[in-house]
Amino acid sequence: VQLQASGGGLVQAGGSLRLSCAASGRTFSSYTMGWFRQAPGKARELVTAMDWSGGRTYYTDSVKGRFVISRDNAKSTVYLQMNSLKPEDTAVYYCAAEYRAWGTINPNYWGQGTQVTVSS
Repeated sequence: VQLQASGGGLVQAGGSLRLSCAASGRTFSSYTMGWFRQAPGKARELVTAMDWSGGRTYYTDSVKGRFVISRDNAKSTVYLQMNSLKPEDTAVYYCAAEYRAWGTINPNYWGQGTQVTVSS
């Protein structure tokens, strides 16, 4: 699976951004998709994930109620709608895929990362 993330940028606190991740190469609908992020000096963390059917989602506590993951299997694309952004959301965001995984996600495939910067 090849993953291409886009949509990052600079936004003021309280603003919104929508990230997209287009997949190609294999059956997208069989893959759990996740968004990870890595801030400077910090470990990469799982922000949100959605299983291959779209029936289960996970959000880390710090983004609950602000971020929404969605997927369009017909377009082989996963989205991350980020609202009420905070400076602490500043990071490089990566989309990732793992075949039919849930519980513990160890992606087989990674996108190239897109920078999100939130100014105060």
